Amino acid sequence: MSDDVLIRNDEKVGHISLNRPKAIHALNLEMCHAMSAALAAWAQDEGIKAVLLDHAEGRGFCAGGDIAMLRASALNDGGESGRRFFHDEYQLNHQMFTYGKPIVAFMDGITMGGGVGISQPAKYRVATENTRFAMPETGIGLFPDVGGGWYLSRLGGRIGQFLALTGARLDGAECLWVGLATHYLPHDKLAEAKARIAEHPDRIAGILAELSVTPPKPRIEANADRIARHFASDTYEEILASLEAAASAGDEWAAKERDTLGTKSPQTCKVALRQLAESAKLSDFAENMRMEYRIASRVLTRPDFAEGVRAVIIDKTNDPKWNPATPEEVSEALLDSIFAPLPPDQEWKPL
Repeated sequence: MSDDVLIRNDEKVGHISLNRPKAIHALNLEMCHAMSAALAAWAQDEGIKAVLLDHAEGRGFCAGGDIAMLRASALNDGGESGRRFFHDEYQLNHQMFTYGKPIVAFMDGITMGGGVGISQPAKYRVATENTRFAMPETGIGLFPDVGGGWYLSRLGGRIGQFLALTGARLDGAECLWVGLATHYLPHDKLAEAKARIAEHPDRIAGILAELSVTPPKPRIEANADRIARHFASDTYEEILASLEAAASAGDEWAAKERDTLGTKSPQTCKVALRQLAESAKLSDFAENMRMEYRIASRVLTRPDFAEGVRAVIIDKTNDPKWNPATPEEVSEALLDSIFAPLPPDQEWKPL
């Protein structure tokens, strides 16, 4: 087991606490393996009725995956160790999605990327006033993976497409409004919620309902009509044109989102739109993860990922040189190659 994740039994529930505070609990391979092993053991333990998932300390639930390792893999080993991480992380995502006992995820603080992948499969997803939810991958040349295609494509009003392209951050009230959270609790009620669930795991829904409060008015609601209108297309150029036309007519919100998209990887934005469109057609989460693993295997070693991480995370210059540089240069043939099946012995498989 890894020291980066704390695993224990609390009476009738299993309890997983992410414990890598200096990295805002970003997932590494050892953490994924430890969580997966614990879940497998609890699945066979009749005394364990539910699983609690939270973080041990610090300002976030989980900031994502081990981006530094993934970039090093892309530059130094042809993506081999990065693909291994994606493969096993996706197995954990699928294991949680299909888990036979209820999981309660406490999205208290930063919940991004890999943190989305381990919170969204949970039956109960608790947001708080501290929640900051995002899939910011377009800014670093990756894509909204870990099941992001499945979850985002199933949000109403094209909000999933908006989140996937812009990397916009949602607070707890917004997460509840769009359906990414099932409950909204004050941070100072979380300890009581966990203690009561540990004592009465047959009453999770009731306990969370009793401790829930009415959140502030969600900010995103005021822009829902704009999002539905401007992000309606699955063609990236049409989204940009819609925002440009509105911005030229004086719409400040459209201008802001147009400028935001101007900083993102054109390749990633087109990948994300196709990913969500394909995910929406699927009825099996495993098929979604198989598709996302194909994408990850290709995108990991394409130029935009290493360059995006350099510009945004390492050097913090925020001046990535995307390749291809424009949406028009991201061809359908390139997208086809990114989404194409892998050789049979390299395809992703669930545990």
